[in-house]
Amino acid sequence: MDNSLRDYRDRYDLSQRELAEYVGVTRQTVNAVEGDRYDPSVELVFKLAAFFECPVEDLFHPDVSVETTAGDAGP
Repeated sequence: MDNSLRDYRDRYDLSQRELAEYVGVTRQTVNAVEGDRYDPSVELVFKLAAFFECPVEDLFHPDVSVETTAGDAGP
């Protein structure tokens, strides 16, 4: 999942370790999320958005294209 976590961390002048401590994860977790090697839990996504006081959608950009077929009822 694409994300803007590194951009937000840079704006706040935080190291990966500092951000990890604030949200209760390891520095390696922050590194893996920033490198798109790990999709964070829903809980972590909300903690990060709350920390940066921004909408989740500003931090994370999932590929959620929805395809329907003729037989699908849709929303």
